[in-house]
Amino acid sequence: MPSYSTAAALVFLFSFAPSFAQSRQEEGILSSSSDDGPMPFIDLLASMSGHCKTLTVAGRSFNCKTIAYAHGDKGRVNFAVAVDDPEDENHVVSFSGENGKRADDNSYELPIDRMLLNSRDRPKVDGLPVPSKQASTGVCRQTGNFAARKVNDVTCFAIDSEGRRYELLFVSDGTPVSVRRIRQSAPSIQDPFK
Repeated sequence: MPSYSTAAALVFLFSFAPSFAQSRQEEGILSSSSDDGPMPFIDLLASMSGHCKTLTVAGRSFNCKTIAYAHGDKGRVNFAVAVDDPEDENHVVSFSGENGKRADDNSYELPIDRMLLNSRDRPKVDGLPVPSKQASTGVCRQTGNFAARKVNDVTCFAIDSEGRRYELLFVSDGTPVSVRRIRQSAPSIQDPFK
């Protein structure tokens, strides 16, 4: 079963690191797009264990053992995949979108509008990796139910603005999904960048 720390690390890479980097945007470290702004606070995190029957990242095939679902308080959702890449232990890809919908209690569909890509070669801001954002179109579908702590599979397909394809077929190993609700609290330290 994936540890909570593995799932949290996946989500941290894609959800929290960019928010620390917003002040560095003018230095040219981050690319800008019209929807960039303060990152949402993650209010739900679910980690799932199993394996990837298919994981294709820009034409290369990989394996994986865990994925994480992260829901932001403003509605953005990421399906983050820890890639089993022998050449890069920091390789993580995330299918990201908004306005997901449930057709019924056991099916969820998320339109994808960007891919978030992280690797050992990505720049770091304040020691944290900053993923590359690739405008994309696609969809993720999940069968199963977080409330019942059972997800059967997750399938995703996306094509980015440069024509690269991303495909995922993740199948659960039957281990109950680890679901965490996260509550935002007041900062415990003062922001050193103000």
